[in-house]
Amino acid sequence: MSMQTGRRVGVAFVGMGGAVATTAIAGIEMIKSGSNRLDGLPLAGVSVAGMADYKDLVFGGWDLNGDDLASAAAGHGVLTRQDIENGAQVLKGITPWPAVGSAKFCKNIDGQNRIVAKDHREAVSVIANDLRRFQKESNLDEVVVVNLASTERWPDLTDPTLNSAEAFERGLDSSDESISPAMLYAYAAIKSGIPYANFTPSVAADVPALLELARELNVPVAGKDGKTGQTMMKTVLAPALKARALHVDGWFSTNILGNRDGLALNDPSSLQSKLNTKGTVLDSILGYPVEDHLVHIHYYRPRGDDKEAWDNIDVTGFMGQRMQIKVNFLCKDSILAAPLVIEIARVLDLAKKRGDGGVQEQLSTFFKAPMVKNGHGPEHAFGKQERMLHDWLGVN
Repeated sequence: MSMQTGRRVGVAFVGMGGAVATTAIAGIEMIKSGSNRLDGLPLAGVSVAGMADYKDLVFGGWDLNGDDLASAAAGHGVLTRQDIENGAQVLKGITPWPAVGSAKFCKNIDGQNRIVAKDHREAVSVIANDLRRFQKESNLDEVVVVNLASTERWPDLTDPTLNSAEAFERGLDSSDESISPAMLYAYAAIKSGIPYANFTPSVAADVPALLELARELNVPVAGKDGKTGQTMMKTVLAPALKARALHVDGWFSTNILGNRDGLALNDPSSLQSKLNTKGTVLDSILGYPVEDHLVHIHYYRPRGDDKEAWDNIDVTGFMGQRMQIKVNFLCKDSILAAPLVIEIARVLDLAKKRGDGGVQEQLSTFFKAPMVKNGHGPEHAFGKQERMLHDWLGVN
């Protein structure tokens, strides 16, 4: 465990009723109620001065579905009824705050628990007020915002509104259509001086306008797209193949999943956002383009949150001999994601405490498309990413 700080840190989830958020909250509540199981939490064995303890985390957030979290969790099927009864009963008493939604940016996900705002500027004001109220009512020392909402379609990144802080401010006043819900949350957090992480493939704090704002206000930001299963395996295997001079001729990846993330990705526009973040990893690590790198994601309802990822890798070795590697990862999507989200929140809070604002590159290990500070290419190799994080934390 980390050193006790006694600081109460609020984690505000966008998409609080989703499978990842409800799993993260239930897990922490079970730890608070006496469970010593810290399995799967990457920094559980790391002691860092000033880092919030797991038991000091307090949760709130927004969701288009207004159901209490116990009902939401039961619907996702990740947690058993026994899990919810055994230490996570607190979920029954938590309901999400009304959320900003846009069918234009995310076609397959909607709900009735919606912020009613006449324009972007008012929506941002409601979000900022929610954060202030959360901090006051829960007696929090710090708040962190983490985006776990469904994947949005890719915006036009060349739009001038997204490319300078000044233009973005004008865009808020005119309710510019290029500004997505994810960007509204990111803006509200940054302007409130609150660290922000994007665990989704949606474009949010990574647009130049918001990067500029985070730098100016010295607010920690990180993202994007949580690296949990298939891509995590790629960033472990690819450096080893490179080190052994095994040339990757092709890498065929396919996924089936049946949770709400899968449903959102059933919309071609949202799917493309996901593929955009999954696709660049191999070329960057190997140092050459893998011409036949195919990635498929299929919504398959019976599987629920139990995602299955298949990889077929074709390689050429000594004397031009061809070989194959097969990987079949039957993973529980939210069980892999929830601990990462918790650790990201703790590290962002520590960054704020240390006065370290702007992009937090040391969190690259948790993301498929890591944001970087100075425009250089991101580091994707898993071992190097882990070293970056440990160096920043000051642990061996």
